[in-house]
Amino acid sequence: MTDNAVVAGVGMIPFSKPGRSENYDLMGAEAARRALTDAGVGYDAVQQAYVGYVYGDSTSGQKALYHLGQTGIPVINVNNNCSTGSSALFLARQAVESGAADVVLALGFEQMIPGAIQHQFTDRPGALERFDQVRDQVRGIPDEGVPNAATFFGAAGQQYIEETGMDPSVLAHITVKSRRHAANNPYAVFRDPLSVEQVMASRHIYGPLTLFQCCPPTCGAAAAVVVSPRYARRHGLRDDVVIAAQAMTTDYASTFGEDMTRLVGYDMSKEAAARVYETSGIGPEDVRVVELHDCFTTNELLTYEALGLTPVGTADKFILDGENTYGGRVVTNPSGGLISKGHPLGATGLAQCAELVWQLRGQAEGRQVEGRIDAALQHNLGLGGACVVTMYQKVGV
Repeated sequence: MTDNAVVAGVGMIPFSKPGRSENYDLMGAEAARRALTDAGVGYDAVQQAYVGYVYGDSTSGQKALYHLGQTGIPVINVNNNCSTGSSALFLARQAVESGAADVVLALGFEQMIPGAIQHQFTDRPGALERFDQVRDQVRGIPDEGVPNAATFFGAAGQQYIEETGMDPSVLAHITVKSRRHAANNPYAVFRDPLSVEQVMASRHIYGPLTLFQCCPPTCGAAAAVVVSPRYARRHGLRDDVVIAAQAMTTDYASTFGEDMTRLVGYDMSKEAAARVYETSGIGPEDVRVVELHDCFTTNELLTYEALGLTPVGTADKFILDGENTYGGRVVTNPSGGLISKGHPLGATGLAQCAELVWQLRGQAEGRQVEGRIDAALQHNLGLGGACVVTMYQKVGV
């Protein structure tokens, strides 16, 4: 065994459209129960909990976990936009690896409403105010009613198209692949197949983006139990999946220049990935399965290059050659990703974690990547901004 934190258990519930889920606290409690059951530990063994959500009152984490018991443990509520779930996992891993705790629960959930994400407070400066200013200066003020997130990622995709000459229809292949993967995922919201023509014919949103290239608002929950190697050995827990390396980055000065790809996190992603590769000793060429942040098809394309899965300027060939799916070089988003599985903001990072743990264990059923998998890579990005990249490794087998 190594000294790396062990992911002893994972759990999630099927994602659903807004209005069709249980309330956030019940979703969160169920995901936590599933993770604890998978780990083989009771809630009374948990020494700390980090609970992520974006849309909810303070101490919503306690509201969810009190369904499992009132044991007096520290419960820390986490909010980091779309990277919230991975931020909770980052803190849980730190707590274990620092020796502060032996058993830590990371939980994420979100109960969303239909439609595009809206600003919650209008009487104070918005957290994305500077991002809005850069976008407006570089690309112009978007039309009224266009979802704000789509303007950022749509503009970044448009810039990439202008710089490389890529056919915009290449982006539609990402959605087609996403739906094909999600067809084998009982947790995913959208499982019906789509063609490139259907994706391109769906309602135009912004830049090259059409409706089927955008992730939907979703409700759901996911969790992970992170333990120390010594605790796992002492209690006979499964210890074959560890966090080999993990890095979190926030925005650099380069974010706020005139490059839209940098504005949406390219530099954060690239630097976090570089740190993870260096720390783990595992490079992108060694990774055969990845869960990455495909909030829009344009971000999946940019992330291929930021993570070093394909050289800069070659993402279109990577996609058209099928190198991003089964039978190719690296299976990206076997779960269906955010576009098809859904994107309940606080749960997304931990849902990615669950998928990769299942892949490394050989438990992903119809989504299982064939052959031996020794490492799996996770990328979770939030505007505003934060990016968490995590390398999972299978050990002892």
